Order: sequence, then C-alpha cells, then structure tokens
Amino acid sequence: MTASPLSPDVAAPVAAPTAASFAPAMPPEAPLPMPVQDLVRWDPATGHRPVRHGRPWLARAFVFGGAALLTAYGAMQMYEVVAVSGGTTALQYVLLALFTLNFSWIALAFMGAILGFLVLLRGLKTPALPARLATRTAVVMPVYNEATARTFAGLEAMRAEIDATGHGDAFDYFVLSDSTQGDAWIAEERAFLDLRARWGAEPRLYYRHRPKNHHRKAGNIGDFVARWGGAYDHMLVLDADSLMTGACVVHLAAAMEADPDAGIIQSLPLIINRNTLFARVQQFAARIYGPVIATGLSVWSGRDGNYWGHNAIIRTCAFAAACGLPDLKGKPPFGGHVLSHDFVEAALIRRAGWSVTMLPALPGSYEESPPSLIDVAVRDRRWAQGNLQHSRIIGTAGLALASRQHFATGIAGYVASPLWLAQLVVGIALVFQTAYVRPEYFTSEFGLYPVWPRFDPVRALQLFGLTMGILLAPKFLGLALALIDGPVRRACGGAIRLVLSSLIEILLSALIAPIAMLIQSGSVFQILLGRDTGWNPQRRDDGSIPWADIVRRHRWHMALGLITGVAAFAIATSLFLWMSPTILGLVLAIPISWASGQLGLGLALKRLGLLMTPEERTPPTIAVQAGALSRRNAEAGLDDADALRALHADAGLAQAHAMMLPETAPRPRGAIDPDRALAQAKVVEADALAEAQAWLTPKERMALLHDRALLDRLTRLAP
Repeated sequence: MTASPLSPDVAAPVAAPTAASFAPAMPPEAPLPMPVQDLVRWDPATGHRPVRHGRPWLARAFVFGGAALLTAYGAMQMYEVVAVSGGTTALQYVLLALFTLNFSWIALAFMGAILGFLVLLRGLKTPALPARLATRTAVVMPVYNEATARTFAGLEAMRAEIDATGHGDAFDYFVLSDSTQGDAWIAEERAFLDLRARWGAEPRLYYRHRPKNHHRKAGNIGDFVARWGGAYDHMLVLDADSLMTGACVVHLAAAMEADPDAGIIQSLPLIINRNTLFARVQQFAARIYGPVIATGLSVWSGRDGNYWGHNAIIRTCAFAAACGLPDLKGKPPFGGHVLSHDFVEAALIRRAGWSVTMLPALPGSYEESPPSLIDVAVRDRRWAQGNLQHSRIIGTAGLALASRQHFATGIAGYVASPLWLAQLVVGIALVFQTAYVRPEYFTSEFGLYPVWPRFDPVRALQLFGLTMGILLAPKFLGLALALIDGPVRRACGGAIRLVLSSLIEILLSALIAPIAMLIQSGSVFQILLGRDTGWNPQRRDDGSIPWADIVRRHRWHMALGLITGVAAFAIATSLFLWMSPTILGLVLAIPISWASGQLGLGLALKRLGLLMTPEERTPPTIAVQAGALSRRNAEAGLDDADALRALHADAGLAQAHAMMLPETAPRPRGAIDPDRALAQAKVVEADALAEAQAWLTPKERMALLHDRALLDRLTRLAP
C-alpha cells in the first residue's frame, strides 16, 4: 500500500517534472461499450436479471395513501370555504383546483417526513468496515472552471483518509476536466503534476482535459466510462466541492460488493464550511431537517431510488450498458442533450434491472452550497430547465413507476412556484371581486338564490393553520429528533439555542420564500418561452455580490411587493394582514438578498452559538485537512497565475502540457479554424510575451493551448 500522502506538516508544492520523467497522464484505455439508449422501446430481456427483492409496498401505501387522504380532506375544506353561500363561481373553482394541486405537493412531503421520523426514531446502524475489498474503484472528480486550489486539496485529503483505512490500493483517482478557461486548465495541470510528484512512485492519480465539453458533465463521465471504465468495477462520482471520509468511501465500495444487483448507491451529503448568512441557514436546515426527508424518501423508494449526481458509487458495467444518454429532439430548453442527467441515469439503470438505493445514515459525506440567494437563483435556473426537460423523458418505455414519480416530483418542485403565484393572484382577484364588483344576483341558469362570491372566514383560518402545520411539520420533526439526540443537541448549543436557531431559519425562509417563488416562476416562464440557460460555473466562495447587481436583480420584486401591499390595503385590511408575510418578503427583497451573502452576519450568529451544526462545532478531520491544503495551494498561486506566463516561465510545465494534449487528426485543406489562425498570426507577430498576452482573446488562448507548434512559438518569445 502506498504511504499516506498527507503528513501533519503540510509540505510545500514541488516543481513540475521534466518531460523525460513524465509518466502518462492517463492509464492505458480499457473501453466499455456505451450504447445510446432508446427511450421509445425497451426489451426487458436485454437487461440485468436480479435476484427477486421485496418492494416497500407498506411504506408506499403509507406515504401516497396518506397524502391522497390529506389532499382529499384539504380539498373538501377548501370547497366549504368558497361554497359557503351555496353556490360557487368559476373563479372560485379555479382557486379550488390550484389549492388542491399545491396542497397535494406539501401533503406528500409531509407523509414522507413522518415516515423518515419514525424510522430515525428507532435508529439506523452503520456496519463495521470490511476486512478487505476485492474490487477496484475509480474516484472520479469532474471539474469545470473551478478553484483549483480547493478541488485538488479535497482530493488529496480524501486520498489520505482512504489510505488510512488500509484499503488504499483499491482506489485510483481521476480529475476529469471540462474547463473552458485557459488559466483554469493550466492551473489544473500544475496542481496535478505537483500532487503526482509528491505522491511518489505509484501515485494512482490521473488527469484528462477534453478539448470540447460535449454533453457537459454527463458527457465528461460518459467519456471516462467508455474509454477507461473497463478497468474498474465501480466509480465514485464527486463534485468539485465534495468531501468524503475514508470510512464512508470504503463503506460504499463494500456495499456494492455485498449486493451484486446494486447499480447506484447514493450517500446523503451534509453541507459544511459555510459562513454567509444564507449558506449557514441552508447548512443548518440540511443538517437538522434533511435526514428526516431523505430517510423517508429512501424507505419508500427502496431499490427504486434516485441519484443526485455526486457523492455516490456506481457499478461501471451497469452504467455503460444502461446510461448512454440520447439527444432529445428539438432545440433547448426542451430538446438537445439531457441537462439534469442524474435523475435520467438513475431511471435508466433501474430500467435495466439494477437497483438504485440510498444510505441516508452513512456518515462522512459532505458538500458545500452557494453563498447567497442570487447564487442559488443562478444554479436553480439550470436545475429548473433540467427538471422541466424531464417532461420529455417521464414517458420513457420500461421505467419503474417509482422512477416516473421521481421525475414528477422534480417537475412539480418547479411548477409549484407558478402555481402558488397563480393561487395568490386568483385569491386577490376574488377578494377584489367581492369588494368592488357588483355580484351577478341571478345567473342565466334557474336558481332560487343569487350567487355571491363569499368565503367562510373561520374555515379559511382553520385551513390556513392546517396548511402551515403540514408545511412546517418536517422542520419540527427534524428539530424533535435533534432535541432527543444528546450529542447533536449539545453540539448545536443546547436546547434553547437549537430552538432559537430553528425559529431563525423558519423566519428567514418565510421572508425568502416569496422572492424564491417569483424567481422560480420567472425561470419557468423563460423556459416555456424557449430560452436556454447555458452552463455557468458555480460560485462556491463566500464573497458578497455588488450592491448594484443586487438592486438590478431584485428591483422588480420590491416594486411588486409595494404595489401588492398598497392594493391589498385598499381592498381590505384583512387581505393586507393575510398577505403581510409575502408582501414583507418582497418589499425587503433587496436588503434580504444583500444580507444573505454577508459573511459578517453569518459569523455574528456563529459567535452567538446560533445556526450551529455538529460538524461546525467539531469540524470533521477531513475538512480541517482539506482547508489546510487549500490554503497551501492558494499560497502557491495555483489560481492566480496567467496560463501563458506560467508555461513561458516553466519549460517542464510547457513540455508536460504538450505531452498531455491528445493527438488530433490532420486539418483538411481549406478548413480554417479562425481562432487558431488569429492566434498564430498574433503569436508570430509578437516580439515579447506581454504583447501576446495583450493581443490574444480567451478563445484564441484556448486555441493556442491546444496546439503544440504555437506553444513552442510562445515559449520562444522574450519575457
């Protein structure tokens, strides 16, 4: 077994090796056939034949049956609210339909949370580490214009922990780059060469950069599986911000070995290392409420579970055989390549007979989250498009019913916002009609009594209380479990601070909810109008957003809040009071969004012991190690160096970079790449490096970095 690469004293980076000593960046290819899947036809005989496993019918009956009964009861109560006069108008029927749809969504979440609460109340146990692993696993980290200092620090810390378990020889490590920025690309190569040199003679660390990021992350993973997947039984898929302890990784590999029918096993990543106000609210909510929801989902899903795209282990042969994603007909946002690929891959691998399960009680799986409300909105826009695109996939032949339910849940999660908005608008219209529009006393249909658009205020208040209770129940159930668990309660600052933290989280979430509703509704409307989101790298640091950008993003939210508040107050004081939480959140959208990204506010609550989590009180060892390594890498300037200057200053790095470039086919006569042609002209004309740096555009820089001849010309320029 290779010695652990991490020592208590973090070593300084070493120089890149010379070309003569440079080992291949990737191992020999071990291809796996990865056919594109047919979504219209499916022959079950072509799939994996698993051992017969029982299905959690009782849990599903409890969750879906209970949700159906609750929805029916809520719909009946709403009908009684609007039909108090003995007649119901068309607008009231619209309100009833919207309420029923929205209520069914929260009822399903409520029943799932109750199931998770009951299971966690009994307790879940993690098995002991295995004596040995008989299989090989590739630890795969796809990166896309990420902060190199942090991503390589996380991978280095994980390697140290895995080696410490005694099972290090069962794992190899791959950084799969799709970066489209030259500085990020060369920073990755510098970090890779440095880390490989320090890991010794058998580093088991590999790096590959794709010239074209075809199909984005799904294509990145697919390219690895199709070309190198045959050498590995499993792959552990990470995100750039993922951290997993050695014990967690080994448990996942052992679970795959123990279950020959397992296709994907998903862990439950907890959020750590967050310091802004918004991120700490998310961190607290995920730690206290998340396990309740995830456990309920895991129990009723059984072997028909879902996959979240990272912090999960996958059987490579099953993935290759079942998860070749086709392009959907038409143009984005609904056509083109599959954007939210993880749900689709889970559904297809399940269709092929392999199981998809979750281990929600397995500790040691971590991730980070966006630092502000605007950062979440940027990511959410992409997720909204990906989930709505699933409306084209939900009817795929041969899918398990539970897989279709996962698709439906994802779609409903984004459609819910415009439905809530529509319900709000219809409710205001009805109150306005009652206050200002003369009622139609006698319609064209015969009736003894006039039709009055009236409401039952007592029933309405009771129904509002029921709705809020169901909506907040998962939070209270998670809080109850945390209060019962002594170590968790003490780590969160004690019972009083834990309750206060929950109240702060509920208050801030209530203020943010109407802003998020409008943002998501806008995203849905843009997608329906045919606007593609693209794919931007996620901002993961704790920096604040400029005030001008915040005002620009939220000025219409604030204006709508003011208009709604004035209109509601003019119609009826009771309507204004009923809508006050929504109005307040919108009116304060700009300061709320500003506060969400502030480090000072988050750290002030931390000093008071509020919004604390056990992982924040006593940080996991791997997080501490990754933080120290990240600071070391940052001090080495990995993310600050200009790519052209770094290659010009370090001949060994330039030679290693040239050797890592893939072989390309000769250019056909007459086929001119304009970016390469311009890059060539500018580099040839430049007398010094500074001129080339000033003249080359980002696309021309990337063309130069892909061309060995131009690189050689660059290195010959005067400094």
